[in-house]
Amino acid sequence: MSVLEVLSAARDLGRLQEIASTLIRHGLGDVVQSLGIGTLLSRAGRALHWDSLASLRDMPLPERVRRALEELGPTFVKFGQLLAARPDLLAPEWTAELGRLLERVGPVPYAELEAQLLEDLGGAPSAVFARFDPQPMAAGSIAQVHSARTKAGQEVVLKIRRPGIRERVEADLRLLARLADLVEAELPNLRRYRPRQLVRHFSRTLRAELDFELEARHTALIAENLGADSGVQVPAVLDEFTREQLLVLERFEGLSAGQWLEDPSRMAVDGPLLARQGADAVLEMVFERGVYHADPHPGNVMFLSADRLGLLDCGMIGRLSETRRREFLALLVAVFQREETRVAELLVAWGGDEQEVDMDLLSQDARAFIDRWYGTALGRVDTAALIADVLDLIRENALFLPPDVASLLRVFALLDGLGRSLDPNFDLTRRVEPIVRRSLRRHHSLRALLRRHGSEVVGLVADLPRDLRSILSRLRRGRFQMRFELKQLDDFSAQINRSANRLVIGMVTAALIVGTSIGMTIDRGPRLFDLPLFGFLGFLSSAAMGVALLWSILRSGKR
Repeated sequence: MSVLEVLSAARDLGRLQEIASTLIRHGLGDVVQSLGIGTLLSRAGRALHWDSLASLRDMPLPERVRRALEELGPTFVKFGQLLAARPDLLAPEWTAELGRLLERVGPVPYAELEAQLLEDLGGAPSAVFARFDPQPMAAGSIAQVHSARTKAGQEVVLKIRRPGIRERVEADLRLLARLADLVEAELPNLRRYRPRQLVRHFSRTLRAELDFELEARHTALIAENLGADSGVQVPAVLDEFTREQLLVLERFEGLSAGQWLEDPSRMAVDGPLLARQGADAVLEMVFERGVYHADPHPGNVMFLSADRLGLLDCGMIGRLSETRRREFLALLVAVFQREETRVAELLVAWGGDEQEVDMDLLSQDARAFIDRWYGTALGRVDTAALIADVLDLIRENALFLPPDVASLLRVFALLDGLGRSLDPNFDLTRRVEPIVRRSLRRHHSLRALLRRHGSEVVGLVADLPRDLRSILSRLRRGRFQMRFELKQLDDFSAQINRSANRLVIGMVTAALIVGTSIGMTIDRGPRLFDLPLFGFLGFLSSAAMGVALLWSILRSGKR
């Protein structure tokens, strides 16, 4: 992307100067210079101060980047959190540091929310609800939460979007897209991280988080996929109050898993049961439904009772298409069957370039991975170490995981971590195995094949009578023809023709040379350069034909 294209977005110039200044203050001025942002801003009459604090320059690079992202605000903090969840791209020291990113925001005063609430509710909250608390229960970068009670007596929470947040996010996303274009154009070493694809995925995810009507639909979908007997539930949505900027949900009473981990004595729970219920519920959604809660971290998991879980914040959902599920299962089968070449091919198909990836080296790494884990007894598999090995294999071979697969691996890691916190003997692989086996049987069953290809078969059968009638009609009229095109046979025939032509030309040339040699011995008749004229002309003709034949042979050898 050219500098002029960036400069054309004058409405974002002030924010771009703020980003550049923040990067410079945190000792990242070389990035600003490499991207040409400094030159761009100077042409626009914007001054930059290139002095950075010595204390910040002495910090490790990942820490400086993390501090800069926190200072730049919610959009960049969330982008950093996305990168922290991509250990397939970043080394452990980077993901660990970016994992410390915090949203440093305070609550919005109720006076700033009141006009928006009046519009969304059609009246004052105190008139719509039997009780409404203007003091927020919690606050985040996108929304804050208030408690209320409906006139029917139900306890609810109101998730209210911050005023003006969409405009600020959209401006930041425009700049991120331009910066991604600049990174791919100006920093070749970073192209393997696919900044455009990362920013595009992040933009889609963040815009979805801003739409609370979409989150309400996601919540209802997760509730449907969980089922009543899973032991896990999500809060019910009150559709009559929900708008794009407002989400009203049933209020859960209990303790978040994060709070329980800080002090387990606050609530007695059946840890092994909850670990099994939570893992089974999410894994069923992944492999059976293809739609699942994509952010089950301890803050989003609630202990409603000793034996019942609740899932909060369904804004982020994962989707795994049937094709992707078949690919994932095929990868597991290839590992079980010790087919390292098949493992390498599947990984490259997901996110690699066969011209850039060393397939031999990748196959060797896949064999080492299989040898390490093959035959390990269930109950003794360290799922976190297993996932770390997979991510190392991908990162060291310059591969790129599709966002849906990267999201799935992150969910596995979260389930394993929380499960082991609840039950030291918890093993995620024990929970995965029966579901995977059931999914394999289902995907390879006759019913599954008919479902995937049934429409094609039905179309073929439906057209068969018409096609047969057409063939029989042509046979009766004597107009039936069968045409075969054998491309390789055509090429062979052409080569024979060319060879025959060259042979004939060669024979004629040889005859001319012999005839010319005889003609050159005749003393009678006209002469040129003291040589018999006809013999000399015959010599020139044979020489020209010989050169043409040689040129034809040389050209055919190059094709």
